[in-house]
Amino acid sequence: MKPWIHPGGKLIELGPSALTDEELLAILIGSGYKGRSAEAIAKELLDNYYSIAGLMGKKLTDIAKIKGLKDVKVVRIAAAFEIARRVVKTLEKE
Repeated sequence: MKPWIHPGGKLIELGPSALTDEELLAILIGSGYKGRSAEAIAKELLDNYYSIAGLMGKKLTDIAKIKGLKDVKVVRIAAAFEIARRVVKTLEKE
């Protein structure tokens, strides 16, 4: 089987726990722009905000300042974070 290069392929082949935070964010971002990959954008986000947890606390307008992150990509990231918050909230009630 041909090894996957994109993080989505790695997720399919090895499972989500095998991915780094950068790779998971790159999947949410989806695509980069000419000369810059989704992985590079994800790395910049993590470099700026230090972690997924640090990124979760930022306003959408702050996240959108990263070149290559337009509304749709920022909305995907925000939706994923909200899903995570709701899962944690549900688990805390149990």
